Amino acid sequence: MGRLLRIFSPVVIGLLVSGFTTGPQQDPLTSFYNQRPAWSDCGGGFQCAKLKVPLDYAKPAGERIELALIRLPATGQRIGSIVVNPGGPGGSGIDYAKQAKTQVSDDVRARFDVVGFDPRGVGKSTPVRCLTGPQTDAYVALDPTPDSAAEAKKLQEASRAYAKGCQAKSGKLLAHVGTADAARDMDVMRAALGDKKLTYLGKSYGTYLGATYADLFPSKVRALVLDGALDPTLTMAQINSQQSRGFEVAFTAFLRDCFEQKDCPFPTHEVGASFAKLDALFKRADSTPLSNRRDDRKLTEALAVTGTLMPLYQRDAWPYLRQALTAAFKGDGTILLAFADLYYGRETDGSYSNETDANTAINCRDHAYPGTAAGYARMTRKSVSLAPHFGAFVSGGPTPCLYWPVKSLANVKPLRAKGAAPIVVVGTTRDPATPYKWAQAMASQLSSGVLLSFDGDGHTAYRSGSSCVDEAIDHYLIDGVPPKDGTTCPKI
Repeated sequence: MGRLLRIFSPVVIGLLVSGFTTGPQQDPLTSFYNQRPAWSDCGGGFQCAKLKVPLDYAKPAGERIELALIRLPATGQRIGSIVVNPGGPGGSGIDYAKQAKTQVSDDVRARFDVVGFDPRGVGKSTPVRCLTGPQTDAYVALDPTPDSAAEAKKLQEASRAYAKGCQAKSGKLLAHVGTADAARDMDVMRAALGDKKLTYLGKSYGTYLGATYADLFPSKVRALVLDGALDPTLTMAQINSQQSRGFEVAFTAFLRDCFEQKDCPFPTHEVGASFAKLDALFKRADSTPLSNRRDDRKLTEALAVTGTLMPLYQRDAWPYLRQALTAAFKGDGTILLAFADLYYGRETDGSYSNETDANTAINCRDHAYPGTAAGYARMTRKSVSLAPHFGAFVSGGPTPCLYWPVKSLANVKPLRAKGAAPIVVVGTTRDPATPYKWAQAMASQLSSGVLLSFDGDGHTAYRSGSSCVDEAIDHYLIDGVPPKDGTTCPKI
């Protein structure tokens, strides 16, 4: 009693009544799941196609975006498709799939179509864009460890300008590039490929994407390999500090190997003294950037650090890192700058892939960052306490998420994927980018997680030279039989 009655006009009432039917309702996502990609030849034995998905899964009847797909058809008796993702976030799954002949074994290629895709916001899939090439040159070269109030202000202004650039160029996308959105896209893709369940190889950030998929669609998991895993329960502050420490562990391993080589630029053969020499190089680049023989850019401190960390991802690159540091100690920053350019996706014409922009947009959406400059400073101090040589660089630098135009989802929680088939999580003991304990954590959180360890160096393990790792993963992917939980593959 006393409740106000709303009076509907005949038109409104008619619209309301027309929304009811006596029969079953069609799932608004049915049209997306019923797609069949129109594959066409795109060279080298590959086929390419597009897939439509909703911009906003909460409004599937609204705007649509396109995802770019590529596949290399199976060479033998086909089981289905294996979807691959190289990580990032922001890495191109299309570029990764083009390397299928080295990234997956011949046995796997015989039984599966290798399918790569650029996740939403990445590469050819409605990419996020924030800055021009010259603007990105300046942005990535910024001093990550400001020594004065003026330098700190410049860093803050650049961070704010970056966020504004993303909003201006890609505003409608920013609220819809989170990992959960990409995982839902993968399920649409699975159905469009004709697979009842997903077979997947994800590396680095791709492990978080795969675990998110499994948590959302546990009954659709056939076989997931998550190599170089992230710990979903960590805040961004914890990720940065632990990753900083991981790079120091990896650089220490590089030094010990370097001491055995004739061209090692660290003559003392002592870890502490060698780190001190590297620190001095960074300080030198901070005060007077090093020359570069390729163009008129200089090697700043930020670029010197990036150029040093990039080769740690792959042990095969260590000889080139020795060359790069030998030259840099003599004042020539050319090779270190080339490594930094590779990391940021800079082309020889000065343009950039959108990996940095996509990486920022996805991370700002996925993770909770400090809400103040003081919070970032605390985060950096924590990283420095764990990693005195690299901590300030990994946690410092621009802070665009502080000014981001859309709210973070901040999904810091374990991913259980209850009811999923066995999921293999792979961890490398001296991985620089995803510390080994992250793989241990993800495997323990997944209800069906199986941990496969590799006593090795570099980022990720599959197809990096360990026949033990490769055989275990191939057997799992092809036959669905995981290795025994806790298996450790020896150093090679």
